[in-house]
Amino acid sequence: MGEFSFRKTDRLRKRPAFVSLSKTGKRVSSQHFIANFDGNAASRPRLGVTVSRKVGKAVVRNRVRRLVREYFRTHRRALPDLDINVIAKKSAADAASDAVFSSLETLFKKLSR
Repeated sequence: MGEFSFRKTDRLRKRPAFVSLSKTGKRVSSQHFIANFDGNAASRPRLGVTVSRKVGKAVVRNRVRRLVREYFRTHRRALPDLDINVIAKKSAADAASDAVFSSLETLFKKLSR
């Protein structure tokens, strides 16, 4: 499980990291998500997830967060060492998990270029 775990060191946790990404990072988007990203000094990709109340109630927001974390956790080997903030669009709330995963796949392919 160690290879696929999602530890604190794999996350963006502090507000300055999110603010820095939004100000100085690059931006890509897919059907259900937007990602701000920039290089980092860590030797691994790190993920932050932002799901606002506009997306839906708490149950819906938590579901979207879980799906994003799950996709990142299982596919991070293919990602470069970046800080990534994934922002959910309103359309992510109604999307099936397959649609969410395909949207994230498109998003992370754009990051790898």
